Parts: sequence; structure tokens; C-alpha cells
Amino acid sequence: MKTLSPRTRVLTAAAVGASVLGVAALTAGTSAAEPAPAQPAVKSAAKGKDLTRTSHLTVDAATRAARAALSTAEKDGQKVSVAVVDRDGNTVVTLRGDGSGPQSYESAQRKAFTAVSWNAPTSELVKRLQQAPNLKDIPGTLFLPGGAPVRAEGAPVAAVGVAGAPSGDLDEKFAQAGVAALDD
Repeated sequence: MKTLSPRTRVLTAAAVGASVLGVAALTAGTSAAEPAPAQPAVKSAAKGKDLTRTSHLTVDAATRAARAALSTAEKDGQKVSVAVVDRDGNTVVTLRGDGSGPQSYESAQRKAFTAVSWNAPTSELVKRLQQAPNLKDIPGTLFLPGGAPVRAEGAPVAAVGVAGAPSGDLDEKFAQAGVAALDD
């Protein structure tokens, strides 16, 4: 066993002592039976005019959309991955279909993120690249067909992304089937 130097022993003892004193100071004057002293109420500066509300799909609705997209793909004999993201582009649900390729999982998420970000199907956004090719450089996006936004009162609240079929048109068909399942 290695012997500690005098300096190391002094520093270690000081650190242990400080820890013990800190714990003692925190618990001084209180017992397990006594409640902690009441904290003064903090007033919030945020008021109604300073706040905004957004709509999001429930997990159940997102799962229903993902299952509908995957089921439609499976009926067509396609092996795909499906992602549903919320209004902020955060993934709510992902389903990796049996036999889907490893690239399809991330691609589905990125297609959904792209669709919700621009409130448009990714097949339409592909056309925008001709006028603004730098759009493809935005992190997290993927400008390939297969993403479809979910709207409530005209505003995007989510999106369904599908990847793995042999064509983007099929991916988008399956994503649209996921969106349509929310209309039921």
C-alpha cells in the first residue's frame, strides 16, 4: 500500500473536516420531527401577455400515426422506419420496421424534423432547394420526400417521417397515411 505524503494527508483531512462542518451547519437547529422553515413566496414576473401556448400531439396520437404509417408500408411489402416529432422537432415516437435498413431510422427523424420546421411535405421542400440550395446545410434537416406535417388550425403541431422504401414517393405516401390516421 502506498504511503501518503504529509501534504496529501493534511489536504485530505482538511477536505473531510470541511465536509463535516458543512453538513453540521446545514442540519444545525433542525430535527427530523421539525419541518423546514417556510420559504418566502417568490412572485413571478411572467404574466398572460408574456406567455404563449402551443399544441402538441399526445403520445397516443403520435403512436397511432406511426403505427398507421408502418402498417401501410408493410401492406405494400416495404421495410421502413417511422418517426413522429413534435412542434419543436423533438422525437416523440420512432418505430423501426422489421428488416429496415440502418440508415432509415435517422433519415425518418430528419425528414419529420424538416417537414415540421417548414410546415410542408418534404417533397415540396425538395423543389425549394433549386432557389435556395443552402437550405440543405441547416443541421438536422433532410430534403428528401418522406416527411409530412401534422397541422392544427393551419399551424404545424407535429410531423411524420418515413424512410427506407425504394423511393421517396413511397416514403411520403406512408407518412401521409400516418397523418391521415389522426383524422379518424
